Amino acid sequence: MLLEYRHIINPKLKHTYLSIDEDGRLIIKSPKVPTSYINKLIISKSAWINQARAKQQHKKAKLKDVWHNKELYLWGEKYTVEFHLNSHSSYSIKNSHIVICYKDIDSIDNIIYDIYKDQAKEHIPPLVEKLAKQMELYPSRLSFRRTKRQWGSCSAKNNISLNTMLAKLPKDLVQYIIIHELSHIRYKNHQREFWSLVAKYEPRYRQLTQELKEYQTI
Repeated sequence: MLLEYRHIINPKLKHTYLSIDEDGRLIIKSPKVPTSYINKLIISKSAWINQARAKQQHKKAKLKDVWHNKELYLWGEKYTVEFHLNSHSSYSIKNSHIVICYKDIDSIDNIIYDIYKDQAKEHIPPLVEKLAKQMELYPSRLSFRRTKRQWGSCSAKNNISLNTMLAKLPKDLVQYIIIHELSHIRYKNHQREFWSLVAKYEPRYRQLTQELKEYQTI
C-alpha cells in the first residue's frame, strides 16, 4: 500500500518537488505527470520520506501537543499547562505554569495563539529597538502576524514582520532572527555580503540556523 499524499499540479513547474507538511503528510508539487510516475517516485524516495517525517514528528513546540501533553514552550522553556472549563476564556502565567480557562474545545487554539501574541508584542519590540541601534539599521515599521512558514520577513520598503510564534523560541534564536531581518534592510538577498553582516552581530548564525529547524512555526 502506497503512502497517502497530496499532489499539487502546477504546469509552470519543470521538476517534481517533495516536502512534508506540519502534520507529517507528504506534499508533491509537479507539472502534469502520470500517476504511475508519482507512485514510482514515492517508492524510490521512501527512505528520504520516512526520515523527513520522523524529523517533523520530533520538532519541538507543536501547538497540537499542548492539549495532549499538557505542556507549552515559551522562550525556549517548557511550561506545564492546566486546563479548566469556564464560562469565559482567559489565561494566566506564573513561574513555569500556565492556567488556561476555556469555554469550549474550539476556543483553546485561539487562547494559545493569544499567549504567544501577547508575549511577542511585549518582549520583542525592545529587543528590535536595541539591535537596530547597534546595527544602525532601522525598520520603517514593525508588525506581528502568525504565519506557517516564516519566522520573519523584511519588505522592499524595510517593513519588518515577525511571527508571533517567535515567543516559543529561546532568546538567542529570537535575537538571531531579528538580526537576520534587520540585515535585509541593507541587503535584499542572501549573498556573501549579507551573511558577513549577520556574522558581525551573530557569529554563531550557522549553528543557530540548524537549531531553528528543531522548532515548528505553528
